[in-house]
Amino acid sequence: MLVCYALEARSRWYVLGFAGACALGSAYGFLQGAWPFGAVEAIWAVVALRRWQRGAG
Repeated sequence: MLVCYALEARSRWYVLGFAGACALGSAYGFLQGAWPFGAVEAIWAVVALRRWQRGAG
């Protein structure tokens, strides 16, 4: 997640990688019972996915 975030300016595919990493972090948070963490990561995943779809990055 951190690597993709740091490299977002180089390619929009890093934005998609960041979205995927956030989605995985969200799933992990929900599975372990830390629902606030899971919810925040899900929001970040949606925001990053929308940025990727728009071509930003």
